[in-house]
Amino acid sequence: MSHAITRGTTGLTLRLVLVAVVLGAWEAGVRHFEIAPYILPPPSSIFAGLWRGLQSGIYIKHAGVTLAETFMGFTLGTMLAFILGTAVALSRRVEYFLYPFIVMFQAMPKVALAPLIVVWFGLGLTSKVINAALVAFFPLMVNTIVGLRSADEDRVNLLRSLAASRWQIFWMLQLPNAMPYIFAGLEIAMIFALIGAIVAEFVGAEQGLGVLIQSMNFNLDVAGQFGVLLILSVIGLILNGLITRLRRRVLFWDAPRATNTSLRKEPGT
Repeated sequence: MSHAITRGTTGLTLRLVLVAVVLGAWEAGVRHFEIAPYILPPPSSIFAGLWRGLQSGIYIKHAGVTLAETFMGFTLGTMLAFILGTAVALSRRVEYFLYPFIVMFQAMPKVALAPLIVVWFGLGLTSKVINAALVAFFPLMVNTIVGLRSADEDRVNLLRSLAASRWQIFWMLQLPNAMPYIFAGLEIAMIFALIGAIVAEFVGAEQGLGVLIQSMNFNLDVAGQFGVLLILSVIGLILNGLITRLRRRVLFWDAPRATNTSLRKEPGT
């Protein structure tokens, strides 16, 4: 275990060193070639602007709005995706009538739909939540269908021979088998929900990080835009980490994770 901790610490150190080298090269390159700040600002200017924004509270205020839109859109989109994905996976009739319309709707670019959603639901929170939900919907629905249908047919027949009901087969076999697929879809859906919220804010909003990026773009505050992008990257990492941690707690039987754990053990342990 101590060896694994040491390796983890070494890996983190190497990552930090790599980040420092990239930032140093960026800073040196911008200063050496005298690149204009409105084209590519140096990291020192970006972090200075980021610090000023954090001190003033403007980043926190707008980030809170975007996070609320993301979480609500993620919740709404994934709930609908799981329900419809389950219905499509378990019923050929539902698949026959419903799935083509879902695919056709997904083929529509959400960037093109966002202005209509803003027109229908206004500049407030509702339009951002709906757009985030639409973007997050399809990845989880597809993964739910694939996961539920990946259950071993022999095991399904065995449960049927033991007089198991359709609900018992779903709860005892199909759903546990589909959970790795579902969590993989949740990881994608969470990031997509954040993207959907930002896109909707670009189209029309009163608050949010997307509005802040547009405002800085009009003022040619490129360093500020990089600062907001950095905040969005950190938010994406945190959201992905939340889903990953939840996955590790729920899928304690997940084979790939068990394999990775066994590979990290030292010989003889």
